[in-house]
Amino acid sequence: MAEYFRSFLNCVGYFFILYLIGYATFLFLSVVIGSIDLYQSGQMERMRNTLWQSYYIPVSILVPAYNEEVTVADTVRSLLELDYKLFEIIIMDDGSKDNTSGVLIEAFNMVRVNRPIRHIIPCRPAEAVYEATGTRVPVTLIRKKNGGKADSLNMGINCSKYPYFVCMDADSILQHDSLERIVRPVLEDENVVAVGGTVRPANGVLIKDGHVIKYRIPKNILAAMQTLEYDRSFLAARILFDRFNGNLIISGAFGLFKKNTVVAVGGYDRGTMGEDMELVVKLHEYCRANRHPYRIRFASDAVCWSQVPERLKDLGKQRKRWHLGLFQCIWGHRRILCNPEFGAVGTISYVYFTVYELLSPFIEIFGMLTIILSIAIDMLNLPFMIMFFTAYVLYGIVLSLTAFFARMYTIDITLRAVDVARAFVLCLFEVVFLRNYLAFKRMTAFFGYKKNKLNWGKLERKKLNQEE
Repeated sequence: MAEYFRSFLNCVGYFFILYLIGYATFLFLSVVIGSIDLYQSGQMERMRNTLWQSYYIPVSILVPAYNEEVTVADTVRSLLELDYKLFEIIIMDDGSKDNTSGVLIEAFNMVRVNRPIRHIIPCRPAEAVYEATGTRVPVTLIRKKNGGKADSLNMGINCSKYPYFVCMDADSILQHDSLERIVRPVLEDENVVAVGGTVRPANGVLIKDGHVIKYRIPKNILAAMQTLEYDRSFLAARILFDRFNGNLIISGAFGLFKKNTVVAVGGYDRGTMGEDMELVVKLHEYCRANRHPYRIRFASDAVCWSQVPERLKDLGKQRKRWHLGLFQCIWGHRRILCNPEFGAVGTISYVYFTVYELLSPFIEIFGMLTIILSIAIDMLNLPFMIMFFTAYVLYGIVLSLTAFFARMYTIDITLRAVDVARAFVLCLFEVVFLRNYLAFKRMTAFFGYKKNKLNWGKLERKKLNQEE
């Protein structure tokens, strides 16, 4: 029996060596390439060597909202301050139970209008349409029956009048130049059908008229750890995938899409939790199946500031929803996996998201159970295990700090000495605690799946632009 366990543990050990080598290589490449890209972008900006255009693509900004009375008015006010000439704002109130519509109607002097909406994409019907008076760009509010975020976005597409649309969350703020920057890839390449922007935690940030006035690492420890996580895991990875047109996710908090292509694929899927990823994967499938030349880009300099959860319970709910959405998308489009017809999307991106995103919490929990089993049968090499985990933690800390400080450099933010010290300490907590907690939450995401699969999954909101 002992020999059997020894063979089993040896096999497990070899598997984890290969698994961690693959993941470590990906993280290293993404952070290094991402940091180089951010540095070069920062240098070009400082030398004013960036391509500035006097042309503007008309854009519709879609803001789905459900019980967002606390933040939605501030979000719309921030959009009215954007440095952009031609755009409209459409807010879709998805049957909110609070005073979301009332806040908007009062803040922007909205009046009810009789405006027909052509349903080119299926969605639940509108109950009332309001338009603002006296704003510099058109602002429309659609009060509709509850149908979920994807259904609300489809309503916004139906109501929009411009050839490109931006989707963003009702608890987010765009920088003054974010719309201009997210449109640039379209101006540079007519084959671009979608562009993802950079989402950064707004906790601890003071923004006035679209300009960052004050930046601090959030006092809330959980929000601070997510600030580091966003730069390492989300920003750097998307810069790397952008190199070979392999991005599978454009955050629902900030993304630009070509309207007629989205309509051609049927809009957002109303039956999934991960409507943002599902739409991007459908665009890959559609364009390749119809042999349309296309690009799905990532604009690292187009920044959206969005609130992140400050309570462990809320963060767990958020990541469980993200993981369920990932599963629905991976399984629903499983024919892409390792399919050479989809090029690098199928052989690199889909493999990565399947192995290192979808299956990773199960693999990590399995590894912990294996360690416990090794201890129980006295087959654990403790000195080696301590050395291995120390190297793993230090490696994660170095990558996190590299990505974080590269990002700070590009947005011209000078951190206080106390924030720099906090970043070093928080990296340790993020690698040791937060990552393992989220792995457990993601693994348990399927409990209650059918019951909650179309809920908005709302989190506790705070007033935007509050100093901590």
